[in-house]
Formats: sequence, C-alpha cells, structure tokens
Amino acid sequence: MNRWESETAWPEGTLEALIAAGLDAQRVRSVVRDALAEDLGIGGATVAGAAAGHDVTSESTIAAEAEGTAHVVARAPGVIGGIPLIPVVLAEVAAWTGLPAARVELLRKDGDAVVRDDVLAVLHGPVQVLLIAERTLLNLVCRTSGIATHTRRWVDELTGTGAQVLDTRKTTPGLRMLEKYAVRCGGGTNKRMGLYDVAMVKDNHKIAAGSVAGAYRRVRERFPEVAVQVEVTTPAEAVEAVRVGARFLLMDNMSTAVLAESVQQARQATAERIEIEATGGLTLEVAAAYARTGVDYLSVGGLTHSSPILDLAVDLLDE
Repeated sequence: MNRWESETAWPEGTLEALIAAGLDAQRVRSVVRDALAEDLGIGGATVAGAAAGHDVTSESTIAAEAEGTAHVVARAPGVIGGIPLIPVVLAEVAAWTGLPAARVELLRKDGDAVVRDDVLAVLHGPVQVLLIAERTLLNLVCRTSGIATHTRRWVDELTGTGAQVLDTRKTTPGLRMLEKYAVRCGGGTNKRMGLYDVAMVKDNHKIAAGSVAGAYRRVRERFPEVAVQVEVTTPAEAVEAVRVGARFLLMDNMSTAVLAESVQQARQATAERIEIEATGGLTLEVAAAYARTGVDYLSVGGLTHSSPILDLAVDLLDE
C-alpha cells in the first residue's frame, strides 16, 4: 500500500481551478486527507480486528483491476459549490491505494443552479477508487453546495435593496475556508476570515476597555493598519463610535425602527462614508425589511452553521 506523498499528482488544471476559486491548495489537500483518514481509520486508534487504511468492503468484493464509470448526480434542486474538490478527492484516494487515478469530467461549475437528476461530473477509473472516494466526496460537496444554495436564497431576497448578505465566523472547525468559499458560490460576501484580519469591538471588549471610545482607540494604537468594526446596540452608541473615528459599524439585535434611527444618526454624525451591517436573529422573512433601513450588509451566521446539505449522489453505472 502506498502512503501519501507530500505532493500527490492532481489531474491537469486542478490546482489552477483551486487558485482561481481563491482556495489555498495545501489547505484543501489537508482537509481532504483528514476526511479520508477519518473514513479509513488512518493515524488513529481503531477497534480490535479492524484493518486501518482499508475499505474492507470494497477491497473484498471488487477486484483491484475492475474499472467502471460513475456519475455525480443532483438529487434535489439547488446551487453547486465545491466542484473543484472532486478531482482532489479521487487523486488522493488513488495515491493512498496505489491504484491508477480516475479520470474526471466536470460538467458543471460552482455557482450553477441545478435540478434533480442533473449530472455534475463523470468519473471513470478503478471501481475501488470510486467507491472509497464516494462518501468523502459527497460529505464535502453536499456541504458546500448546501451553503451555496442557502446563500442564494438570501441573495435573491435582497435583490434590489442595495444590501449584501455576509457570512460570519460561525463555521465548522477546520472547514472555514471551504464554507466561506461556498458562500461566495451562492453570491454572498465574506466578512472577516478570523480574529487577525479585522478587529471587531464587541460588548465584552467595550466592558473591558470601559467604553466604545476607549476600546476603539486601543485597537487603533496597537494595530493601526487593521480595519476596525464596532458593535453598537443603540443610536447613541452608534454616534459615539462614529465620532471617535469608526467607519464600520455592526448594529446588533435592533428592531427595524431602532435600526433605521441608528443608521440615520450615525450617517449624520460624519461627512465621511461609513459602512453599516445589521445582525442578530435575522430571517429570510424579514431580510428585505431590514435591508430597507439603509444598511449596507446583513450578516447571517446561519449561512454556515445551519445550512442543510444539498442532496447529491455518486451512481455507479451498470456497464
């Protein structure tokens, strides 16, 4: 049995597709290998009598030299995200097993709307490779496509309002890069990736620093080049934040009436351009009403923490 080399040979164009999607190839490789290792029992404790590193069913019932064709098929309508992951999973399985690589024909691209029975990709190669890869492939692409589908509903709901839907850091540990990519596939916008690229002054920071102004000034002094957003919960806090220099406000858990007043007062407090985001318990049913208050963004943690998967399948053809 082969072990993964540091650089598995991926099909031509795979790396370029990941880069074009804004995905870090090494991070994608790590996510895929971790998922496969979980399924194959690689590198961790296993139960007595287990055969770590093997698909005990497929390797027992299917000859290593047997080849076949499978389709990746939509079982429900939705929006696709994660197509570039398909050849990565198959290549990593082939590298682990030592079997020939599968050939992959991608028929759809990320962001495409699909209906039930649409074929997204055609896979041809060793049947063992196809079946070992099946669940990992589906776990990843069903998840990312589900997020893309959910995000598209928000984008459609906000059409014409001038507001955009944002994601948050409420992501699955280890999958943030892919889940935020899936939001982009659905037409949404990424907010900060982590604690390092945007400072967000929240209630606990204001309490620790003694005030909105105190917290904002401390961030500006320590990290002058990093963008700063300030969370506010009242019109008065919004004005205070703007007057101290904040130009990106997060207005949290406000009614539409209070939000509209806060937006108006914040913008009247400076002649400079400020960006305003609404958040806190937002739903599709109220999305347009909140957008009409004049905010630039609605942030929705549910895009990543509560999206159901899009049902997809790998169907082996009877040839």
